[in-house]
Amino acid sequence: MIWNLDTGWLMMAIAIVAVIAFFFGAALDAIMREDGFGPTGNMLLFTTGFFLAVIIANTYGINLRDLKLAVAWGLGGAFSLVSAMALAKAGLGRV
Repeated sequence: MIWNLDTGWLMMAIAIVAVIAFFFGAALDAIMREDGFGPTGNMLLFTTGFFLAVIIANTYGINLRDLKLAVAWGLGGAFSLVSAMALAKAGLGRV
């Protein structure tokens, strides 16, 4: 699905996801404070996790033609990446 997008549509998708991710990142930064990565760091993790999940789903042959399913996969990947990175940061902070 993501490989078949035109360059303009791909840039628009990245921009929309990045803007929404910035809002999520700012909210998460207010909650996590020093345990997080800052609003911009959270945004980068959300955006990366979103597109990695969509690419992984496409690689395994999961059909993401339905936008709701694609968004669900993307948000799951975004929150999974942020959670894993926060857990890693907390684990390294205890050492």
